Amino acid sequence: MSKTEGVPTDRGFLVGIIFFILGLGTLLPWNFFMTASMYFNERLNTSEWRNGTVSNRKEYYFNNWMTLLSQLPLLVFTLLNSFLYQRVSERVRIGGSLVLILFLFILTAVLVKIPETMDQDTFFSITMATIWFINSFGAVLQGSLFGLVGLLPQRYSAVFMSGQGLAGTFAAIAMIFAIASEADSKTAALGYFITPCVGTLITLISYMLLPRLEFARYHLNNTSRGYELETSGELLPTDSTDLLEKTKEGSNGSMLNMSQSNGQRAEEDGKQAFISLQMEHTLSSSKSSVMQVFKKIWVMAFCVTFVFTVTLSVFPAVTVDVRTKYTGKWEKYFIPVVCFFLFNVMDFIGRSVTSVWKLVDAKDAETAGALMTFFLALGLSVGAGLSFPLRLLV
Repeated sequence: MSKTEGVPTDRGFLVGIIFFILGLGTLLPWNFFMTASMYFNERLNTSEWRNGTVSNRKEYYFNNWMTLLSQLPLLVFTLLNSFLYQRVSERVRIGGSLVLILFLFILTAVLVKIPETMDQDTFFSITMATIWFINSFGAVLQGSLFGLVGLLPQRYSAVFMSGQGLAGTFAAIAMIFAIASEADSKTAALGYFITPCVGTLITLISYMLLPRLEFARYHLNNTSRGYELETSGELLPTDSTDLLEKTKEGSNGSMLNMSQSNGQRAEEDGKQAFISLQMEHTLSSSKSSVMQVFKKIWVMAFCVTFVFTVTLSVFPAVTVDVRTKYTGKWEKYFIPVVCFFLFNVMDFIGRSVTSVWKLVDAKDAETAGALMTFFLALGLSVGAGLSFPLRLLV
């Protein structure tokens, strides 16, 4: 593909593919630990299924703690984002988070091979600490990438969200394949946790390739352009950058006058006039305040908070203990398919349809995204907290 009036195009949609991979990578920690709840419960010997009844040994409430310690970092780091972003560079936040996530996934895979004679309380504590830290780095990664993708045209945010939605489906499929391999439980678990190691490594490599793509450099290095890039299609000629600077200096109509005074041809005058009008329209459309944006999305913000409060209060802490009445091979596939795969396919569809319906103008998309991320984290954290009393009632 060629350039359009000096603006590079996304050859082969490579930048879009990279942000899809980056979106997938942000939610690998949460989804792979959540989907592996059967492995952790078996390792901790929390319960046995005998003759249709559950015989408890020691209840660790793994699913409840896993959910809570996965979502609290998202809420905490959403609030701390402004502090971190001003003091820590983007490359350190994104690249460093991916490296540390990769290390913690490797640690989790190594723990699979440690003999089960290891004290269960020690294993539980190490696992919980791993979940807290891996999701803390994941929260930093997610917030940083949301800010990064906000510098690109709006459709790339939808692609990024679709990648996030696929992370859960990817984890569920990995679990189904691990079960279908009919290997012993340790080998299956090891293969399962090696998968996110490879996925995180691919995510890191993809991020490192991003600055090498001309389309990404053009948009990400011109942070002051912001939403103007999206609203003017595939946009303005390269010389419009100089015109923008002149307009910002307050030269009302100076671009037209300069064109005329230099005695350029009428065709060039018309071109400069068109650019001038386009830039004036862009500059007059200033971003709305946070409260103005919130008034447009408050219904959706409430729905997101409420839906995820209800969802996380029962998923997966309660739903993972549901059993099918059918026996045979379907019994071991029931939870991975019904509880995790089906849920995450619907989540993927829900995230993808955001590209069809936007509630705010493109210029306010970044503010709306930050607000929705906060309310999402709030709903997830409240739901995770409510899962404890609900689990006791079941």
